[in-house]
Amino acid sequence: MKNTVVLLGLSIGLISCNQSIKQEVSEVYQDKSNQDIAQNDVMIAEDGYALMKENCYVCHNPEAVSHDVIIAPPFKAVKMHYMNSYDTKESFITAMVNWVQNPSEENALMIGAVDKFKVMPLLPLETSEIEKIATYIYENDVEEPIWMKKHMKEMKGKGMMNGNRMGKGKGYNKGTKNVNQLK
Repeated sequence: MKNTVVLLGLSIGLISCNQSIKQEVSEVYQDKSNQDIAQNDVMIAEDGYALMKENCYVCHNPEAVSHDVIIAPPFKAVKMHYMNSYDTKESFITAMVNWVQNPSEENALMIGAVDKFKVMPLLPLETSEIEKIATYIYENDVEEPIWMKKHMKEMKGKGMMNGNRMGKGKGYNKGTKNVNQLK
């Protein structure tokens, strides 16, 4: 009888010990998984920014000295228009990918930009590259040209910016990574 009680006690002890080990292992794997996700997000942001600088800044250069010399709208304006039109990250990215893969006057979200700059050229980018660029734009506070605030005030004075909200997504000057943090 004593042996049965001792054996039962040891069994219960081993089972409960095994459960706590399983819990600890599970927590370690969860922490590792969260770190991997965060590291992947940083890599996507860095890739997106690098791809944007390499492929997009030729036309969408945030360092252009005035609205008159830029040959495409700055990404700050592009982001504002897309944020106003698309409520989720997924719809924002999908819309940008669709535009870059099929730019046309009929598909244009920024009619004024098409009137001023014409339709952008078709770029030889992979879908995954465009998605990285769009994700970067969505999740980060993209660079704003020095002349943009003044230009926006002028446009608002002409009645062209009335009713626009600044968007619900990330990266509109609140708690997001600044492009300079990735340099």
